[in-house]
Amino acid sequence: MNAVIPPFKFVPYLKSVLWGGDKIAPFKGIVTDQKAIGESWEISGVPGHESVVAEGPDKGMTLPALIEKYGARLVGDKVYERFGTTFPLLIKLIDAKKDLSVQVHPDDELAKKRHNSLGKTEMWYIVDAEPEAKIYAGLSKQITPDDYTHLVEDKKIMDVIAQHDSHAGDLFFLPAGRIHAIGAGNLLAEIQETSDITYRVYDFDRRDANGNTRELHTEQAKDAIDYTVYPEYKSDYDRTAKGNVPMIDCPYFDVNLVKAEGRQVIDINHDSFMVVMCLDGECQVITDHADITTVHRGETILVAAATASLEVNGNATLLTAQA
Repeated sequence: MNAVIPPFKFVPYLKSVLWGGDKIAPFKGIVTDQKAIGESWEISGVPGHESVVAEGPDKGMTLPALIEKYGARLVGDKVYERFGTTFPLLIKLIDAKKDLSVQVHPDDELAKKRHNSLGKTEMWYIVDAEPEAKIYAGLSKQITPDDYTHLVEDKKIMDVIAQHDSHAGDLFFLPAGRIHAIGAGNLLAEIQETSDITYRVYDFDRRDANGNTRELHTEQAKDAIDYTVYPEYKSDYDRTAKGNVPMIDCPYFDVNLVKAEGRQVIDINHDSFMVVMCLDGECQVITDHADITTVHRGETILVAAATASLEVNGNATLLTAQA
């Protein structure tokens, strides 16, 4: 009989960037001298930045090695059959002290053709937002690919990108091809396909310490953008419901919001692993045979697909994600 696989915690990869802030370390309850932390990669299978197990018998093991050890029992039969030891999701916290560049990501077909990579569909859940914070997502008016080129050349691309006031609890789904940017003052959780392919459209003419501007990918982005104008870019969900609240259901990930007050059963699809991100409060995660893992604000754990039962006990706001 196979032994129970306990939930895993990983060492976060803290990434300093020119637009990063000072919120992630205190949010996660960690002490560091690192400055301008813009991203905490909570769970990553991106080559060169694979997550490392933080504690327990498998401490020090990388995520791909962990998948190799446990196979489909960890990630699920369907996920293992499709991705092997590649973990299909990248889980992040992002702190934007300044505006991020305007970007777009290719879909799977274009990314495979150009980069032999997965595309990048993602979602943002706003954890906290300063007054006047904005999210930029989607087009506000119809343009053609040629219009796009001229707007970038004339530094007027922001004129056609939809702007949204940002508040804690807001949800944005960003399918590959949707032009977007995180505005200054947002702290958010990001769940995305495992891909680091980004086409930078506009960077507000910022210069680095050496006076250089960052590279733009105008032509590559031109073919990747979805030029459809949609009536709404902010996603709805039931903000008043308790328990498991459905948020995003797409071909790449299913995400629920869990508002735990006391003991709460979490539904797990055994075809996939489950990622649990704690965004507020603290709770105990209880799996098979009453195995208990305590999770506090800013922590993320990976629960094996072979887990028979999953409950939380405490007062916490959680995001759960499955592939």
